[in-house]
Amino acid sequence: MVTDGKPAWMGWPSSSKLVRSTLILQKKILARMYELGMNPVLPAFSGNVPAALKNIYPLARITRLGNWFTVRSDPRWCCTFLLDATDPLFVDIGKAFIQEQLKEYGRTSHIYNCDTFDENTPPVDDPGYISSLGAAIFRGMQSGDKDAVWLMQGWLFSYDPFWRPPQMKALLHSVPVGRMVVLDLFAEVKPIWPTSEQFYGIPYIWCMLHNFAGNIEMYGILDNVGSGPVDARISENSTMVGIGMSMEGIEQNPIVYDLVAEMAFQHVKIDVKAWIDTYSSRRYGKYVSSMQDAWTILYHTLYNCTDGAYDKNRDVIVSFPDVDPFSISSLGSITGIYHLISKPTSRRAILRERTDDSYDHPHLWYSTSEVVRALELFIKSGDELSGSNTYRYDLVDLTRQGLAKYANELFLKIIEAYQLNDVLGVIHNSQKFLELVEDMDILLACHEGFLLGPWLESAKQLAQDQEQAKQFEWNARTQITMWFDNTQVEASLLRDYGNKYWSGLLRDYYGPRAAIYFKFLKESLEKGDGFRLKDWRKEWIKLTNDWQSDRNIYPMQSNGDALNTSRWLYDKYLREARTTYDH
Repeated sequence: MVTDGKPAWMGWPSSSKLVRSTLILQKKILARMYELGMNPVLPAFSGNVPAALKNIYPLARITRLGNWFTVRSDPRWCCTFLLDATDPLFVDIGKAFIQEQLKEYGRTSHIYNCDTFDENTPPVDDPGYISSLGAAIFRGMQSGDKDAVWLMQGWLFSYDPFWRPPQMKALLHSVPVGRMVVLDLFAEVKPIWPTSEQFYGIPYIWCMLHNFAGNIEMYGILDNVGSGPVDARISENSTMVGIGMSMEGIEQNPIVYDLVAEMAFQHVKIDVKAWIDTYSSRRYGKYVSSMQDAWTILYHTLYNCTDGAYDKNRDVIVSFPDVDPFSISSLGSITGIYHLISKPTSRRAILRERTDDSYDHPHLWYSTSEVVRALELFIKSGDELSGSNTYRYDLVDLTRQGLAKYANELFLKIIEAYQLNDVLGVIHNSQKFLELVEDMDILLACHEGFLLGPWLESAKQLAQDQEQAKQFEWNARTQITMWFDNTQVEASLLRDYGNKYWSGLLRDYYGPRAAIYFKFLKESLEKGDGFRLKDWRKEWIKLTNDWQSDRNIYPMQSNGDALNTSRWLYDKYLREARTTYDH
């Protein structure tokens, strides 16, 4: 299966039943969108073709793409085939693609997405060649629909250094003005419009990307969201035509999506502090002064990430390090640095300057003690607000956030003990870490927004028979863990990309995985041997494969009192740690 020119693994061949049921669903979605006055975006031919096409058209200019995040360039999962856009066959297929689609769906809004070059670098950087590629791609659309408009992601311009101004301008100007719209995909962090002369005159949509893979992390840049779209719209020679959301996953950080949705109706910048001051009353249906204070803290910490880093969640619990413990800079080697810094500073930035650490340390851009203070205010407000479902969601999420960062520090203590040959320290802190994971699973079970069960059941409900249900559940489990293309001793390069803080997943997968690593740490010290990295990987991958193939049932309903559980875990872990694990 290929999405945006990149392979997506399914583990099983797509069945005709799946294709038919998906088509039925697509038609229902399109019909509803038209009813609501929306303009659906349909796909256009991007050039990706099956290998068999070479047999039918042996003279066609078909090339094999390079490896895209696979372990061993296994052709089952990568290296698909691309028809050169300058080949006459490209326009023929592009025309047929649009026509067959119109025949199937019955109507179109004339807007088509095509991302041939998304994380797929062209073979030649000559602007003339780039222009011919873009023109051919559009010609394929236009030959099937004379009113076609090409909607293209702008991710390639921020992701790939290939796209320098001459190449970028050549692609954007290969299509008649007004027939292309670009999504400035990551505009809240890395906008392209200011450095590209407003996409060299091409209309664009200011988009907030915000989230990768639906990871659960309290994060945002509210000031940029509250001002960025307006700055773009009123800038000199602006070509901005709209506001969009381009997140890879939703159902997290409601405050961020509330604000960006509101910006579509704003003509001036929002005073975010004033907006925040009334947010808790709107969200919980009642004014509580301590909650307003809590959200003010969160606005200045969690939702004020200005370091420009991609927030891809790499917390130890959900994205466990697959490295030798001696390649990790321990807590002791960096804690002293923190206390020399008077303002909040990213731990990642310090590590870049001070170490050659091979461990991808979790993103930390705020004062953890301030966030724990906000949690205290949340708990204090609980007697008045515990009846609010949105309050309970935010309380569980904030408690999870605090405990997750505490777990990151606890992991570094384990590594430090290992590096100091302190086997008792490894055992003690490992047990504490695993107990914390179990406790967090109990916390997450207190709200339906943090359950594994609904994810798995929603996948199975799409199935039309038991074999398909097994396939769909396997896919759902695989997507949030290994991503499948592993060997027995090599993990997928996309492992944990879709990690989630969900009850059930912590208890049955993340905790046991960490326990395996800690077991090898302990054995290494007791036997006086080095850390057996390959053996650790082998056991971890087996655990993953077994869990992916399991069929055990997880709860669909929440269980437990969110306020009492948060209060208990705050007292157990964060009250005393508040002054010891901040930077």
